[in-house]
Amino acid sequence: MPILSKVRIVTAFEQYRKNIFTPEEVLKIIAANIESWKLDRQRNPKNDDEFHIRSDGPKAVLEYLKKQTLLTEINLPFPYRRLRRYTRNPAETWDIIQSINPQGYFSHYSAMSIHGLTEQTPKTIYFNIEQPATGGGGTLTQEGINRAFAGKCRMSNNRINFRDITIHLLNGQNTGRLGVIETNFNGSTVWVTDIERTLIDATVRTIYAGGIGEVANAYSKTAEKLSVEKMSDYLRDLNYTYPYHQAIGYYLERTGKFTDSELRPLLKYPIEFDFYITYQVRNPAYNEKWRLFIPKGF
Repeated sequence: MPILSKVRIVTAFEQYRKNIFTPEEVLKIIAANIESWKLDRQRNPKNDDEFHIRSDGPKAVLEYLKKQTLLTEINLPFPYRRLRRYTRNPAETWDIIQSINPQGYFSHYSAMSIHGLTEQTPKTIYFNIEQPATGGGGTLTQEGINRAFAGKCRMSNNRINFRDITIHLLNGQNTGRLGVIETNFNGSTVWVTDIERTLIDATVRTIYAGGIGEVANAYSKTAEKLSVEKMSDYLRDLNYTYPYHQAIGYYLERTGKFTDSELRPLLKYPIEFDFYITYQVRNPAYNEKWRLFIPKGF
């Protein structure tokens, strides 16, 4: 029966300078270090440093590390793919979510929260993992716009409840991580969309951003900081089929902090169709400048 040293195991994991590991990473570490963890029974009488196992196979060792609480298993049972992570020490929720995909990033309401653009404490976290590039959409028509926005906005069903919050994994379009920055939030180092990209995403999917009232408040809170030119550049790169620049222009103008001259980067885009600030607008009013349907009284 092999005998392992707990001290050596802890020291080995500390050398990796991270707290959260995938199952594949843990098994690789075990396989690489198992021989150096073993103790000589004759030279090491039984003490608290000893760790007796029945097999030195990586999977068997992992099970014993869990039993000895040297590693804690965290299950993330997403419907489309169940995930597991292992931690040496207690881990922050934001760090655990970021570990789902190193290239993934927080978006929509979560990005609004990170940037301080909402007074609310969201109970839902949105984490975006970009998908491979696909072909573009079809020809845009007014009838097609009306039909699409009369229905419900599609939402991701790939979500779980975790630590009293709901985590949504979003399969976003491939943007080359446009406008994604690294920042520190509540002690966690995370990737998140910058303010301009966050406002665009929130405009495109208000259902992921607390609704149009929260989105409008976010525009107002950051009006002095954001760059209309950058938003215009992002829109060009994102190349949406729908004319979201009309809703963005309306939100910006609604803050009362932008002149037509400052809005020129958006006004240069063609306004060829009537559009909607969100899906299923009830009792709509019409903004002629932006050719935009909005809820009456909004």
